[in-house]
Amino acid sequence: MNAITNSTLAFYRRATVHMSGLRAEAEDLQGQLASGEKLSRSSDDPVAASRLRSLSRQDRLGEIDAGNAKRASDDLQLTGNALDSIAEDLIRARELALWAASDPLGDEERRTIGQELEELVGRVMSSANALDSSGNALFGGETSGKAYEIDGTGAVVYVGTASSGELDLGSGQTVTRGLTGPEVLNFTTGGTPTDVFAHIGTLAAALQGGAADPAAAARDALTGFDDALDSLTRAQTVAGSRVAWIDVIQERQVDQSFSRAQQMADTGGVDFASTVVELQQILTVLEASQTGFARLSRLSLFDNI
Repeated sequence: MNAITNSTLAFYRRATVHMSGLRAEAEDLQGQLASGEKLSRSSDDPVAASRLRSLSRQDRLGEIDAGNAKRASDDLQLTGNALDSIAEDLIRARELALWAASDPLGDEERRTIGQELEELVGRVMSSANALDSSGNALFGGETSGKAYEIDGTGAVVYVGTASSGELDLGSGQTVTRGLTGPEVLNFTTGGTPTDVFAHIGTLAAALQGGAADPAAAARDALTGFDDALDSLTRAQTVAGSRVAWIDVIQERQVDQSFSRAQQMADTGGVDFASTVVELQQILTVLEASQTGFARLSRLSLFDNI
């Protein structure tokens, strides 16, 4: 009787262990299909787990680099728009100077031109104080306030930093996110350094009674406007080339992101087709084991006595 009891217990225990193992394998495969990952813990495959952690870190750093590239691109696009607006105002100012240089023009007409030039100073200042994508001064370098202010004498002065901040794009690549006001609006004419505000302001004052010969003052100012436009064109070229370079960097970042995703899928991802087949096989074996166990468990020696 003792032997019969021990054999029965062993039968049940073997059946329990076998079916529990099959059920655990099935649940593990179902979990892989649900999560899309074949590693539930590092101990499943330490080498693959280490590789996945490394790729995950690279992916997080890549997201930071992509964010910096987008910010730089956005800021440089805003810079380009502001430069276009300043260029239009400078071209208009030159047109007014050319008109004021005409000898037949009367004093009243020149005063009207001078007033419009004063308005252009305000418009250029508004463009120069435009904000970047973070709400900081676009042409103020690394300052958080305005790039230009009017001092106690009424002159427009630069109050930003000497250089713009740099953004890390990854792989040892950096980009200067913008241009400072002096890089855009300062220029040299006739060997004398000046800026757009001073040049337009001086001509405006001359046309409103500040010069004995306003027509000559207007003619003299034309060369300065040409120099200012040349300086602005160089700034537009710099901004445009940076945007083009960032576009290349962003394309490379996208390619690297896809490559990392593929490597992560190859290392820790689930092959859905083969996993589904394997799961079906285990479920079939489990069902057969349960059916066989149910039939065997109903057999008894007493049925044959």
